[in-house]
Amino acid sequence: MFVMNISSSVWWPYKFLFTFLYLSFWYCPQSPLQLSVSTLFLFFFTYSFLPHLNELNRSPQNQIPNYSQWDEPMMSKELKQVCIPGPLIIGAGPSGLAAAVCLKKRGVPSLILEKENCMASLWNLKTYDRLRLHLPKKFCELPYMKFPSEIPAYPTKQQFINYLEDYAKTFSIEPMFGQEVRWTKYDRGMRLWQVETKESKFLCRWLIVATGENAEPVVPEIAGISNFGGRLLHTSIYKNGADFKGSKVLVVGCGNSGMEVSLDLCNSGAQVSLVVRDKLHVLPREIFGMSTFALSMWLLKWFPVSLVDGLILLCSRMILGDTGQIGIKRPEFGPLHLKNATGKTPVLDVGAVAKIRSSEVKVVCGIRRFTAKGVEFVNGEVQEFDSVILATGYRSNVASWLKEGNFFSQKDGYPKNPFPNNWKGEDGAYSVGFTRRGLYGASIDAQRVAEDIARQWKSQTKHLHLD
Repeated sequence: MFVMNISSSVWWPYKFLFTFLYLSFWYCPQSPLQLSVSTLFLFFFTYSFLPHLNELNRSPQNQIPNYSQWDEPMMSKELKQVCIPGPLIIGAGPSGLAAAVCLKKRGVPSLILEKENCMASLWNLKTYDRLRLHLPKKFCELPYMKFPSEIPAYPTKQQFINYLEDYAKTFSIEPMFGQEVRWTKYDRGMRLWQVETKESKFLCRWLIVATGENAEPVVPEIAGISNFGGRLLHTSIYKNGADFKGSKVLVVGCGNSGMEVSLDLCNSGAQVSLVVRDKLHVLPREIFGMSTFALSMWLLKWFPVSLVDGLILLCSRMILGDTGQIGIKRPEFGPLHLKNATGKTPVLDVGAVAKIRSSEVKVVCGIRRFTAKGVEFVNGEVQEFDSVILATGYRSNVASWLKEGNFFSQKDGYPKNPFPNNWKGEDGAYSVGFTRRGLYGASIDAQRVAEDIARQWKSQTKHLHLD
C-alpha cells in the first residue's frame, strides 16, 4: 500500500496561497461576476481540495499498522506483503511435507516456503550416490502414506526422493520454491509472525520451523586448513569415488557418512585413511536378520535401557568383533543411553568395519594441523594426501534467521525445551524434525503440531461455518 505523507514543512506554500487568494478576492475591487467566480473557486478549494491534502497529511499510523516499530534489519518498501490465513511452514523436506499433510487432513490450509528449487533439497542436492536409508522403510514412512510394496526394506536415495515427491503430489502439497527466509520475528502488537524473503513479507498466525537438524554443512576450523594444496571438500559435495581412484584420501569424521564414504572410496580403488578422534558405538545394521533399531524398540517395551544396551552390545561384539582392536573404542555408556542423553546416533555398519579389519581402510588419530601436502596428526606423524573429505556433519541454521530467543537456542539452533516437549513454543511457534530421532520422530512431531493448531483453527473459524 502506498501512502503519501505531506509533512508540516511543506504545508506553508498552500497556506500562503490560500491567504493570498482570500485577501485578494475579498478586499480588491471586483465586479459582481468576478466576485461570484472567486467565491465559487474558494468554495471548491476549501471544501474539495484542502480536505484531501489534510487527509494525506495524517499519520500513516492511523491508516495502516505501524510497521516502523518492527525490528527489520533488511526491511524493503518494495516487498510484497502476503497474509497467510493458516500456518506458514519453513522447509519442504520430509518434516515440512509431513506437517502440511497432517494439517490438511485436519482441514487446516498451510503454505510451505523452500529456499531451493526442489523438495527435500538435502536428499536431492547434498547426498552421495550410494546412500540408502539406514533404517527399515516402515520406520521412515510419513503420515498417511506407506512405501510401495516393491521398494526394498532399505530404500535407495532416489527411491526415497521419489516417495517424497509422490507424497506431495498425492496430497496436493505445492511449496513455494526459491523462497529463502532472511529473517523471522514475532510482532506482539499485531500478534502475527513476520517472515521476510527476498521478494515478499509473509504475515501469519502460526509458524512451523521444519528446516531440520541438517540445514547446513559443518566445516571445522583446523590449523592450516587453508594452506592445503590438495582437493578439499565436504561430504555435501561428494557424490562417488570415481574421481578418486588411485589417490590417497583422508576422510575426517567417523559418523555414518564418514564410514560409508570411506567404504565407497575403498571400493572405487582409493587409498583411504579415516580419522577417528572420539569414542563411538558402531553397531551392525541387522542382528540375526532383524533391524538393530527395530530389535531395540521391541526390547525396550519389556526391559530397561541399561539391559537393552547390554544385549545389543553383546550381539554387536559377536557380529563385528571387538572394535577397540581396530582403533574404534566404545564409550562408557551404551548406545541407547547416549542417544537419549546427548542425541548422538550410533553408527550402523554397512561394510566399513570389514574394510578396516582388512586394512583396506586405515584408522588414524586426530589432526593437529594441515600442511601444504597433507596433515600432521596429534601423535606427531606427518602424511601426505591428495584429497581430504570432511565428513563432519551438518547443523541447524535456525539461529541465523529466527530473531526470537524464547523457543530456539541461539547457540545450536535447537528448541530449548527438552524432548518430548520441544515441538511447541510460544506465540504460535512450532518445530518439526528437531527431536534427534530421524524421520520417525519428525512424523510424531507433525501429528502433534497439526492436532494442536487444528484445535485453535476450529475455535477461531467456527463462526464462518454455515449450517
